[in-house]
Amino acid sequence: MAIFDTHAHLLDEAFDEDREKLLTELPQMGMAGMVEIGVDVDWSRKAAALAAEHAFIYASAGVHPHEASGAKEGFTGELRELLLRPEVVAIGEIGLDYHYDYSPREVQQSVFEAQLRLAKETNKPVIIHMRKAYEDTMALLKKYKGLRGVMHCYSGSLETAKEALKLGYFISFSGSVTFKNAVNLQPVAEYVPLERILAETDCPYLSPEPFRGRRNDPSRVRYVLEKLADLKKISYDDICAINIKNARELFGL
Repeated sequence: MAIFDTHAHLLDEAFDEDREKLLTELPQMGMAGMVEIGVDVDWSRKAAALAAEHAFIYASAGVHPHEASGAKEGFTGELRELLLRPEVVAIGEIGLDYHYDYSPREVQQSVFEAQLRLAKETNKPVIIHMRKAYEDTMALLKKYKGLRGVMHCYSGSLETAKEALKLGYFISFSGSVTFKNAVNLQPVAEYVPLERILAETDCPYLSPEPFRGRRNDPSRVRYVLEKLADLKKISYDDICAINIKNARELFGL
């Protein structure tokens, strides 16, 4: 069955030695599509170029909260130009990260809000990064109610997931949902309606069981899909089809 990875970082240096080999092999592994995620303006440009070269790859353009301090004046204009390209399907990944605080929180908030405004202007979906910043993230998403998007690599509570669902967001699960200690996350996956669920790898991070601790790659989204099928009590083929349908709806493919 065809698989779709809704969030990958193939441009990460972890793939420098075998990226081209992977790009050749992934379609042969049943990869129907994947989204290469931008984390700053330069990475977003490279993501767009990668997507332009490979029919199964799409790209997003955005500034990650970790990189917010490096966002130059006028960065949204540069993102807007990228969003005109047909292969660039979303704004992301954007949001707030109060776990690492690599950028000051007020800077994260300003850069995040600027990109939410850009999403309103361009009618593009948003890919939301939210870590230890649930209250401030949800407050901004409610302020810009009406956007479509996805809560990427979801690790929050069931209550927060319900809030996001009410706002119309998709909830995406990564390899962490397969972990043996994912006792709080798996009930969230059980709750999320099939029409709002997505799967991703966030590679090279969060490799699923039984590969936990090793470098992740887009092909391993199948293990996330297997776990979601088990939690939802449906077939693997059905969850793969649902994931692709939802990805197409979210990204307008």
